[in-house]
Amino acid sequence: MKTFRIGGVHPAENKLSASSPIREAALPKQAVFSMFQHIGAPAVPVVKKGDAVKVGTLLGEAGGFVSAPIYSSVSGKVSKVDVALDASDTRRMAVYVDVEGDEWEESIDRSTDLVKLADRPDLDAKTIVEKIKQAGIVGMGGATFPTHVKLCPPPGQKAECVIINAVECEPYLTADHRLMLEKADEILVGVQLLMKAVAVEKGYVGIENNKPDAIVLMKKKAEKYPNIEIVPLKVKYPQGGEKQLIDAVIGRQVPAPPAIPINVGAVVQNVGTAFAVYEAVMKNKPLISRVITVTGKSVKQPSNLMARLGTPFQQLIDECGGLPEDTGKVIGGGPMMGKALISLDIPMTKGSSGLLIMNDKEARRTAPQPCIRCAKCVSACPMGLEPFLLATASSQHMWETTEKNNITSCIECGSCAFTCPSHRPLLDMIRLGKTTVMGIIKARAAANAPKK
Repeated sequence: MKTFRIGGVHPAENKLSASSPIREAALPKQAVFSMFQHIGAPAVPVVKKGDAVKVGTLLGEAGGFVSAPIYSSVSGKVSKVDVALDASDTRRMAVYVDVEGDEWEESIDRSTDLVKLADRPDLDAKTIVEKIKQAGIVGMGGATFPTHVKLCPPPGQKAECVIINAVECEPYLTADHRLMLEKADEILVGVQLLMKAVAVEKGYVGIENNKPDAIVLMKKKAEKYPNIEIVPLKVKYPQGGEKQLIDAVIGRQVPAPPAIPINVGAVVQNVGTAFAVYEAVMKNKPLISRVITVTGKSVKQPSNLMARLGTPFQQLIDECGGLPEDTGKVIGGGPMMGKALISLDIPMTKGSSGLLIMNDKEARRTAPQPCIRCAKCVSACPMGLEPFLLATASSQHMWETTEKNNITSCIECGSCAFTCPSHRPLLDMIRLGKTTVMGIIKARAAANAPKK
């Protein structure tokens, strides 16, 4: 069975909600829509206080090519356009909507009838990409890179295959798993659409073998799609990383930045993105909701919720039994790459894949000790880096050393910190160094750019 070649770790899976079917979350009383739900330029609000909106009404238009529009997931009236705190502890421009009923734009097809690619002979690559762009589809695995940009390779680059990331290697999270079990047909049509958008004849869906029911179902469904191959993978974190998944599925390794997957002929999309693409192209439905896992060892009802964007996290937790008394920390995402939240009033966004409620014992960090030079972090790093060196150099502000040793190649997976017997906060220090070095590189490029 396939997997990637360099590094990797095996954290406890804790898939507590794997057997919980997706259920619809209740509508919020007020929905808050950040204009910064994607990588790139933030969306620009196009509504004002007092405006009436429906489900599917445009709230913010894309602020550039690398950007995405934002649509209302509720109906009601705009109460204000102001700043709101997001999961990164940053105040961003947002649109607040007081919810009244559940009225949808008439252009959205709300039926559950499956629309196949053969039913839409009018769809060419350009039309598919434009529909994805207008619907505000972004990477649903957490990176939130605008999908239409990935589907427009730079000059001289040609895609050879589409790879769907259905790995969901983060412990605890099960949203993608349940989506495959309940929306397999729609996902496979979405894969077809992505393949047609980049003009390739081969598609792969990589699934780790801790989801045997999803593998069996997807293989059965894929029998009708001869150009789509379901690829079972060994369980190893962080196999959901783009570069690791490409290596595991087609055996090609993406070089260090600025190289990207298209340089080895691959276009990688999350399985949730494939489903969103199906809804956008075949149902004319913009990205207004997604599946989110709410879980934790003390949570009364670990669940997978189909929730509207803009819903406060507190409400989603309440729907799963409320915040446990022994809560020590609430993580947006999974335990390896997620970040602690400072408030539960933060609204759900396109990149919200999970809410992990950790108890006091789990949340408490062990006091760090001196490095013992065991090199476990080097063995674990899936990018072939030296985390101990990068962390130390970052803590000492040795930016030239960190850049020379490829700190920008770090995917921030946390494997180094997970495996460190001295409990050193390696990832925290490396993140600091990576952010600083990327700023230095951008400033240097700007200074060396030809003057107009």
